[in-house]
Amino acid sequence: MEENALAVFIDFDNLAIGLDNNDRQKAKGRFDIKKVLERLVEKGKIIVKKAYSDWSRFREYKSDFHECAIELIEVPKRAMTGKNSADIRLCVDAMDLAYSKQHINTFVIMSGDSDFSPLVSKLKENGKHVIGLGMRDSTSHLLRDNCDEYIYYEDLETPIGLPPKIPEKLSVKKKEGFQILLDSLEALVRENKEILWSSMIKQTIKRKKPSFNESYYGYRTFGELLEDAQKSGLIKLTREEKSGGTYIVSSFGNAK
Repeated sequence: MEENALAVFIDFDNLAIGLDNNDRQKAKGRFDIKKVLERLVEKGKIIVKKAYSDWSRFREYKSDFHECAIELIEVPKRAMTGKNSADIRLCVDAMDLAYSKQHINTFVIMSGDSDFSPLVSKLKENGKHVIGLGMRDSTSHLLRDNCDEYIYYEDLETPIGLPPKIPEKLSVKKKEGFQILLDSLEALVRENKEILWSSMIKQTIKRKKPSFNESYYGYRTFGELLEDAQKSGLIKLTREEKSGGTYIVSSFGNAK
């Protein structure tokens, strides 16, 4: 199966302003870029990650962004270069990438600024799928409604249904392996995947955790891991005979 190729562009000034203006989110602590990327890898393979800001104002975030392999684009203070310097740089880089890298089919614009609406329209004209992400209270309705999909930062941790409970009697390794499996199943349901093929599940797991290998958890094949998860009452499996008996997860928890 083909994976979506994502390019992520972050207007960090806008996100920081949105966080400052949201008392509830501010109480939860600093902006968590890792949580954002964990959601985005559910949508495909992230190829490009760039963040734009005057980073002298946000030094406390630089190490977090470096750990996530995000390229930090330094934009001078707005008083020196004008209000939209970061916005213009982001738009130029996004359009350059859209024309030069045809294999990138999904663009993520992390901002709530309505100034990015023309960029979103132009990307869509060029056949790109555009996802927006920002703070609920500081997001322009014009930008939100122009995107193919918009994710609110506040909703990133909203669970889907009631996940199955992993039995306490299992070993630590098995619990870890099953938890990775359940997290990936939840991600696929969140992406409205109607048929959960075993190959699709493993592909999602590898994006979320590149070091994953079922042998570490004591299984020869990924199918054995699925079978053991079914024995533990976490999932239900069926086979698709037309595809050679490939496993399909028909349900888990209260999700079918």
